[in-house]
Order: sequence, then C-alpha cells, then structure tokens
Amino acid sequence: MLAALNPAAQAVGLRLGQAHADSCALAPSLKSEPVKPGQAQDALRRLALWAQRYGPLVALDEGVSGEGSYSGLEGLWIETTGAAHLFGGEEALLADLTARLARAGAVAQVGLAGTPGAAWALARFAAPNAAIAPPGAEGDALASLPVEALRLSPAAVQLLGRFGLRRIGDLYTLPRAGLARRFRGEAGMQVIARLDQALGRLPEPLVGEIAPTAYFAHRVFAEPILHAEGVAQWGARLATELCAKLEVEGLGARRIVLTGFRTDGRTTWFSVALGLASRDPDHFIRLLRERGWARLEVGFGLDALRLSATVTEPLRPSQTRLTAQHAPDPEAHRAMAALIDRLTARLGETAVLRPVWRKSWTPERAEGLAPYAAPPPIASSPKPGLPARPILLFTPPEPIEAVAELPDGAPARFTWRRVSRRVARASGPERLSPEWWRRPSVRARPAAVRDYYRLEDEDGGRYWVFREGLYGGPNPDRDNRPPSWWMHGLFP
Repeated sequence: MLAALNPAAQAVGLRLGQAHADSCALAPSLKSEPVKPGQAQDALRRLALWAQRYGPLVALDEGVSGEGSYSGLEGLWIETTGAAHLFGGEEALLADLTARLARAGAVAQVGLAGTPGAAWALARFAAPNAAIAPPGAEGDALASLPVEALRLSPAAVQLLGRFGLRRIGDLYTLPRAGLARRFRGEAGMQVIARLDQALGRLPEPLVGEIAPTAYFAHRVFAEPILHAEGVAQWGARLATELCAKLEVEGLGARRIVLTGFRTDGRTTWFSVALGLASRDPDHFIRLLRERGWARLEVGFGLDALRLSATVTEPLRPSQTRLTAQHAPDPEAHRAMAALIDRLTARLGETAVLRPVWRKSWTPERAEGLAPYAAPPPIASSPKPGLPARPILLFTPPEPIEAVAELPDGAPARFTWRRVSRRVARASGPERLSPEWWRRPSVRARPAAVRDYYRLEDEDGGRYWVFREGLYGGPNPDRDNRPPSWWMHGLFP
C-alpha cells in the first residue's frame, strides 16, 4: 500500500493507503521504494523533539482519521501557549517555523488556533493568509472549510454530502439530536465529537513526545571567559558536578560534549567518546585536556559553559580481587580503557579501532574494524561447534596450484609462493555458498561456491585453502571459468 506520495503522484490521482497494484495501473511509470518499518514515525519523533523550541508540548499526528481512513504520519501538534511573544507574535512564530523547515528541505503547511482540531483543519484546508484563528473565533474560521477538515471517515463525509452538508458551517445550525439520528452506528457520534473538539466544547488531550533525559552541568558567568585557561578551570568544575549527577542515577557516560555559549549568540563545542562507561571526573578532565580546551573558539568571550553526557548507560560497581591470584583485575581493565580513551581523544575516533564480528559467513566479511568508542555491532561471535578458523587470513586470498582428486578430493600437493608442498593430513570439505543477497561490484569477480580444506604438510605447516567453483556441476560464474584453488589463511 502507498504510505507516502510526492506532489507528482498526487497530481495523477494516487492516494495514501491505495494498493500498489492499483496505483501502478493508474500510473504505469510510477517509481516506488519500500518503506522501512517505523521509519516515518522515527523521523517525525525526531522532528517533534526539535520542534520543542516553539512550545513545551509537541505531539505526533498519528494520521488516522476514522474507520477505513489512513493518512500517514505527517503532522505535529505544537502547544504554543505563552511562547509566541518570544518570536515576536504568532505570525512571526509560524514564519520562523516554516523558514527553518524549508532550509532543511521539508515543506510544511501550518495553522494556529485555540484547539488541536481547528489548527489541524486550518493547516490543511485554509488559505495561507487565513491560517490563524483569533482567540475564541474557531467557529468563524472553520465555517467555510469542507467537512473533511473535521478528520472524519470517508463514509461520514459521503453521508454528509448526500444530505447537502458540505461545509463545516452547515453543521452549526442543525440540532445535535437530529444530526446524530441521520447516521447509523458510530458515524453520527463521530461527527458530533469532532465538531465539538474543533470548537473547544470537548477536550482533546494530547500526549507529547518526551526527550531523553539530559545530564549536564551548566554555569553562567558574569564576565565572559576570554582564554582557554579559563575554559580549563571551569571545565574541571563542570566535570565534577556532572559526575556527581551521574552517580546519583547510577549511570556512566559514553560520550561527553563541552559547549560554549559566545557573547555574539553563537555556540562552539567539541565531544569526546569513551570506550567504557565512566563517571570519574579526573578521567573526564584528562580526556578534555587531550582533546584540547582551545578547540572552543571563544571569539569575544563565552557567557556560559555546559558539559553534557549525551550518551549514557547503567554503570554498576565492579567487584575487586580478594585472594584469587589469577582472577581478572578490574583495575587493569579500566586502566587499559582509560589509555585507549586518551588515545582516541588525542588522535581522533577513527584512528583507534578494534576488531568486531559482522553478520556474514564469508570469511573475509565476517570480521572487520570499527572505532573503539562506537557501540559494538549486533553480530555476535561464532557459535561453539563450528569448524575452526585460522588466526591469520589473507585479504585477498592468494592463488595456488593444487593437485587433487576430482570432484571433491582434498589437495595431495600444492604450490604456494613458488614452493611446492606435499600434504600429509587433510580434512574437509566445508562448503560455503555465495551470499546471493549481496550485489557484486563491477570490478569484483563474480562469487562462486567455495569448498574449504584444512591441510598439514610434511613439515608441520597448517593451511586453510579453498576451491572456488565445482567440477562437473553447475557453476554460478557468469564467465564460466574453471574451478581455481586459493590460499586463505594459516593455522598456528
């Protein structure tokens, strides 16, 4: 079903909730992409958190306007009571909102009224110069709008049209009991409820989006800070205050951000990532020093400083060693983590890496490198019981010449790096099929079935080799090349 439309699709008559097959019949040249589950809601939720600059409460418009009607997640309700004067009035607030969204590439229609229902109607059906309803005048502002503006189901809109009720103002003079009797089921109650909500006779509570709890230490100065020495002095105090707040909540920081608020109204900041959660103020100060206090461009001075923990996680007390000599030393582990954090702060987050497992059964893709401070990927280590893997892999694999019994025998002799080796022991094959869901690059060789063997030569060397392709069977290679042998790794 169609979940979102651009103006060109709307112009040819497509609608939200329409079956994809029907839409392709109406528009054979339709271009569509699959929607990721929850993608629209996550994007709108992030936009709601951003929109809290215009009011303390921002709620999502779920987009369901009745039975059988689906309009998608496409709007926000912003409670602006008491905030309009901060922007110079209601018109200036709406202008600032639309201008910021336009700079971000988002087209928005806005409306402002004393009730959520009236604001929803004005944003979608009123002219731009009539998108603001004066206080207490919602009835006059909505009178000329179509009944669709009341967020009614298509069935209710159709029945109202049969009775000649096409404008919201047509409903004002009708008796409420008679209006309910004209419909069967819940349609009449829905019309009355939506009308009362839009006119403020019936409350419509909104559930606002709540931003994640922010942990920070903030300090405002009577005289601006002009030098990095002052930033270092106050940054150390903020680190102590922030760690005290984290300790109360039982949390540790994985990323801290130092922000300076300049006298010219601009902000300057830098962040530091931690490999392990911590709330040690001395560790924070060392990391900020390694990163460099001078990274804050003070300009003509800083009026305020803020140290925030933007990424946190629970931090439990660790058990220290008692008498076991071979027990793991948590202090040594933390010391190593602190050293890596300092290297990351000095050299950059992309300069200090760690090996991670990846979701792939192809050996060269099953592991990789990621920034040490980044959260570990979801993929876990291989399960116990799988065939052994070498500690050294060649990337890319190196070609060898092998003599083996057809079709699936292990090599009896092979030549690698111009040295011929006779095989004393062998095990295998272990067959690995190509990952069909991966789109090969233009320059890469087409993937083929691999049969892996573990070999040991007469001198005790242990090798991991594979044959790419099959003898006497279907070969997925589009070039139809013969099977080939490759050296992929070495065992200890």
